[in-house]
Amino acid sequence: MSATTARPTGFAAAYTHLRTAQKTSVGAPAYSLYVNRPFGRVLAASAFQLGMTPNQVTVVSAVFTFSGIGLLAALHPSWWSGLVVAALLVVGYALDSADGQLSRLRGGGSMAGEWLDHMFDSAKNTAVHLAVLVSAYRFFPLIDRGWLFVPIAFTVVTVVTFFGMLLNDQLARVHRARHNLPPAAKEGRTPLRTLLKLPTDYGFLCLNFALLGIPLLFSVIYALLALGSAGYLAVALHKWFRDIDALDRFETTAAGVRP
Repeated sequence: MSATTARPTGFAAAYTHLRTAQKTSVGAPAYSLYVNRPFGRVLAASAFQLGMTPNQVTVVSAVFTFSGIGLLAALHPSWWSGLVVAALLVVGYALDSADGQLSRLRGGGSMAGEWLDHMFDSAKNTAVHLAVLVSAYRFFPLIDRGWLFVPIAFTVVTVVTFFGMLLNDQLARVHRARHNLPPAAKEGRTPLRTLLKLPTDYGFLCLNFALLGIPLLFSVIYALLALGSAGYLAVALHKWFRDIDALDRFETTAAGVRP
């Protein structure tokens, strides 16, 4: 929506507009695509009716998310604490989607808003796994202590994956701007690709916290998610390096220098 286009009025109009103004679904795993974005759409339309700004929605998202992370580290795992943690994280994640959708509904976002959103995501991606580490150390006496390396490794994998995606996107943007190139063509979304990205889906991780009352089952699923995320990163690193290497070759050719 451009700044000169009339904004929708009323919840129904705002919700309908958001359904046609979604960002690309390429690269989005299943939960994020089929559950989180629709949930975030409802919250974005509601926030629009309340006159909230995208940055305010981001702050509310942080309150829900870090409340859940704090309770994860502080409370003894049980069926009810698991449900509370999962619910807080799920709502926080939906609000994280809602801030971007609200930006589009209001006519466009800002660099400050994008900065705030990415800083929040960076903190969330690190803190959630460190909270698992604290909880397991304090409350999982039947779990082998060697398992504590799982959330440590998961933290590293998550941070590297997040940074790699941002860095590749930024380098590609600089390259396109330097040579006045159009946006790169996006790969199509397929059910198989969506399924393969399931271990990297933060929303699926949030749902797993509902199993905190069954520590062994939670630990097994969490470890499988960590393993799957590491496997995805290994494949992605190879592709990302090839993509950036191709940009280097383009630069060399454009400069008229023989490789």
